[in-house]
Amino acid sequence: METILSALWSEHRSIAAVLHGMLYLVREKCERGKPIETRVLRAMLYYLDVFPERVHHPKEEQFLFKAVRARTSEANPLLDELAREHAEGKEALRRIDQALLRYEEGGEAEFAQFAQALEDFAGGYRDHMRKEEEVVMGAARRALSKDDWSTLQREWALHGDPIAEEAAREGYERLINRIVELAPPPIGLGCGTELALAPKRRPRQPKTN
Repeated sequence: METILSALWSEHRSIAAVLHGMLYLVREKCERGKPIETRVLRAMLYYLDVFPERVHHPKEEQFLFKAVRARTSEANPLLDELAREHAEGKEALRRIDQALLRYEEGGEAEFAQFAQALEDFAGGYRDHMRKEEEVVMGAARRALSKDDWSTLQREWALHGDPIAEEAAREGYERLINRIVELAPPPIGLGCGTELALAPKRRPRQPKTN
């Protein structure tokens, strides 16, 4: 149980770190007038596209959501909502990308709109992950038997091509390292690399009561 849930929880922390980095840069400009290097934001948006959208969300639906649906209906309305949010993820990223492009091309007159769009996007993303962690993972702990977890673990281990997955993981790590190189302190180099969180190492998820 802990292997799968901890893996997904750890991936959430990687996503949350990137969201934090984006908000930090925007808030520093709002509050202190610090200029933003927009290529850092673009690298962060690219990460949110290639990792959560293409890898993390499909795994959640294929393994965690499917297993919970098979054993209980208590989370079905929320699972439907979360699946819709996954499906809408590409469009949400496109809107942020367009807001960033307007800021890049239109200058300061477009910054406030971009900043608000990012705040809304990050807030929605954090709420999405909170629902998964508090409700869906909780439902999985209550509803799935030891045999269910064993079956799920075998399916998880067999998922995908290990060589391709390792290559992809290395690509995500390079992207995270690139973000850290580009971002100014304290989110980039010199800060203890808060953003250097890739799905390679997966700390155990704190158990909930």
